[in-house]
Amino acid sequence: MKQMRIGRRRAQETPASRGFVVRFREQKAPMVALFYLVILVAAAILAGPLSPAEPTAQNLELVMADPSLAHPLGTDQLGRDVLSRMLHAAQLSLMAGAIAVSLGLVVGVPIGLLAGYAGGRTDRLVMFVTDTMMGFPPILLAIGVVAALGPSITNAMIAVGIIFIPRTVRVTRGAALAIRNETYLEASRSIGTPTGRILRTHVLPNVLPPVIVQATLMIGFAMLSEASLSFLGLGAQPPEASWGSMLASASRDLDRQPLLMIWPGLAIAVTVLALNVLGDGLRDSFGREVRRG
Repeated sequence: MKQMRIGRRRAQETPASRGFVVRFREQKAPMVALFYLVILVAAAILAGPLSPAEPTAQNLELVMADPSLAHPLGTDQLGRDVLSRMLHAAQLSLMAGAIAVSLGLVVGVPIGLLAGYAGGRTDRLVMFVTDTMMGFPPILLAIGVVAALGPSITNAMIAVGIIFIPRTVRVTRGAALAIRNETYLEASRSIGTPTGRILRTHVLPNVLPPVIVQATLMIGFAMLSEASLSFLGLGAQPPEASWGSMLASASRDLDRQPLLMIWPGLAIAVTVLALNVLGDGLRDSFGREVRRG
C-alpha cells in the first residue's frame, strides 16, 4: 500500500512542483556545462600548483616548441609554457567576466526594480535613458570608455559593465512589470508596507530567476568582450595574460605555430558555449512556484 501511495503521488507531480534542482539535474547538456565550469573555476583557483612552470619564465632556446611532456601545450614566442599561461589566464578572464557582470547587476537591478514597480514618469525616464545607451554599438562604447580611463583589464571590464547596465535594467523592469499588480502586492500596499520592504521581500525574489539567467549569458558575452578588447590592446597588459591577449600575440605568428592561437581560442569558445548552455538550462529549470513573501 505504501508503494502504491508513493507511485500515485509521483504520478500526480507536475514539473513545476518537483523543484528547481530536480528539473535541472534532468537536463544532460546543462549538467555537462556546469561540470565543465566547475572544473574550470577549480583549475583557475589552483593555477599555481597545477602549472608545470612559472607563466612568465622565459626560455629562448625553446621558442614556439611543439607540445611535449615538459610542456604539454608547447611554448610561446618567448619560450614560456603555454599551459601555465592558459591556467593563469583563466583567472584573469573569469575575474573579468565577474567584474563586468557584477557592475551590471549592482547598478541595473535596483534601477529596473524601481522603474518596473513605480511605473509612470519614473519608468518612462528610465527607459529613455536605457534605450539611449543601447543605441550605441556595444564595442564602440566600450572602446570609448577604455580610451577615457586608460587601457587595463579593470577599465575594460568597467566599460563592459556599463554596457550591461541597460540590458539588466530592461530584464529586471520587465519581470517587475509582470507582477506589479498581483493581489499579494496590493495587499501589502494596503496595510502600509514600506515600498523598500515590498521591493526586497516580494518583488526581488520574483525577478531573480530571469536576472540569474541573464547574468549567466552576460558572463559569456563579457569574456568575448574582454578577448576583443585585449586583442585590440585595450585589455590585459603585459606581463598579464588573458585568453584574449594570448590570442592577440599568437595571431602575429599564426603561420609559424598555429597551436598558439588554437588553445586560447578553443578555451574561449568552449567556455562561452558552456555558459550559454547553462543559462538555457537555468531558464528551463526555474518554475512558476516563485516565493511570495
